[in-house]
Amino acid sequence: MNRNWAPSKSGGPSKSGGPSKSGGPSRKLQGHTIDYKWIALSVTTIGALMSAIDSTIVILALPQMMDKLHASLVEMIWVIMGYILISTVLLLTFGRIADMFGRVRLYNLGFVIFTIGSALCGLSAGAVELIVFRLVQGSGAALMMVNSTAIITEVFPPNERGRALGINGITWALGGIAGPLLGGFLLSLADWRWIFYINVPIGIVGSLWGYVALKEVSHRDRAERFDATGAAAFSLGLVALLFALTMGIQLGWGSWPILSLFALFAVMIVVFLTWERRAANPVLDLSLFANRIYGFSVFAASLQSLAMFAVNFLVTFYLQVVRGYSPLTAALLLIPLSAVSVVVGPLSGHLADRIGARLPATVGLALQGAALLWFIVELSPATPYWAMALGLVLVGIGGGLFWAPNTSAAMNGAPRNRLGIASATLATLRQTGMVTSFALSLAVAAASVPRGMMMQLFVGTGTALDAGPQAAFVLGMKHAFAVSVLLCAVAAAVSFVRGADARHPAPAAAP
Repeated sequence: MNRNWAPSKSGGPSKSGGPSKSGGPSRKLQGHTIDYKWIALSVTTIGALMSAIDSTIVILALPQMMDKLHASLVEMIWVIMGYILISTVLLLTFGRIADMFGRVRLYNLGFVIFTIGSALCGLSAGAVELIVFRLVQGSGAALMMVNSTAIITEVFPPNERGRALGINGITWALGGIAGPLLGGFLLSLADWRWIFYINVPIGIVGSLWGYVALKEVSHRDRAERFDATGAAAFSLGLVALLFALTMGIQLGWGSWPILSLFALFAVMIVVFLTWERRAANPVLDLSLFANRIYGFSVFAASLQSLAMFAVNFLVTFYLQVVRGYSPLTAALLLIPLSAVSVVVGPLSGHLADRIGARLPATVGLALQGAALLWFIVELSPATPYWAMALGLVLVGIGGGLFWAPNTSAAMNGAPRNRLGIASATLATLRQTGMVTSFALSLAVAAASVPRGMMMQLFVGTGTALDAGPQAAFVLGMKHAFAVSVLLCAVAAAVSFVRGADARHPAPAAAP
């Protein structure tokens, strides 16, 4: 197939047949002209769906993996946290490399690495091997994550980016529905290895489709050099932080290993920022934050992740250890959250394209804060499911209103030749907020219950606690939700004061 594209009148690539009616690139498939932007969206959506399903399906299989592999609880925790750790640490580095060498090339490489990592996970003979191969998976996920948003931003015009990002965001909601259903089906018919093998055919199709369909349209300046020193300092500091956050509950927040890790993080961040201010080609372009829309949008996204990421985990634990539901049933009872996000996400993105991101994103954050207040008031060891479902629906609507408009606003505020690093910075701070949320919420909740009980929640036994521990855990959840309400309020304020939305692309920075 011909992979050569000539510039269209709009400045983007087009097939030899000329630009499409929308002014962007297009190609003919069976006599019909399809804008290249929709082809690119289809590829990135497949990757996002695969990642979304994998993030939920693995949690369901933890008890079986722990039994079959004769693994410890700590090893099973790192099956999840290792994936999050490596994918977060590598985002900034991969974003900078993508700006230098091409986003499509690295996105396709990520698809291949993720698929290979999935197959290797299924072949693991022990827990240590599984953790290592999950790191391989996480590396591929980082390559896809950092480049998918940049690719969508690059090929869609500003007045359509919100809708495109909303459509792409649907996959995470669908993954929240499909993951438990598919996981429950696979685990009832076969062993845990098939939750990884299922990624292989999807990954092969996605890799081939990406190689055939995606075209590099970004401007690359290979004269720039990669900032290895800055990348190393940032990665070491972030690894120290994430290790401290994920191991603090187990070892104790005041233990010398955890305090040492926090100290190392602080030192490395100071070194990193000092170096980046002087580096000729910094791995993190601090000038991005000179754009008010970009800086405030990234800050709002970080606070939202910090406030909301752990809510699903805490509600899932509540359904298992307080109400006694199985992990699969608990996951299925969370479907209202994902279902409303499927509907609201594209609508909010389209709305943001018309009126800007500030209003829908701010309202979304306010709704999520209201949902947490509802949980604080209504939650008890005997809360009826309709009350739980109402809170979950509000969380889903709020998330759907926030994500696509806020991401669109951030990316519209970034220069075109810095879309890779702009996307990476947004994703890195959002991912860091997620991990911090997980540790912070469990730490607040753990203050009301024994540490041993909190550790067993990671693998969810589906056995309800006695009345005393039930009440203690619910009280701990309410304390954690109270902290999240405050974070949502701050995030909503940041979102509102960001100013009028930049719905037109920022001019490219001088190379």
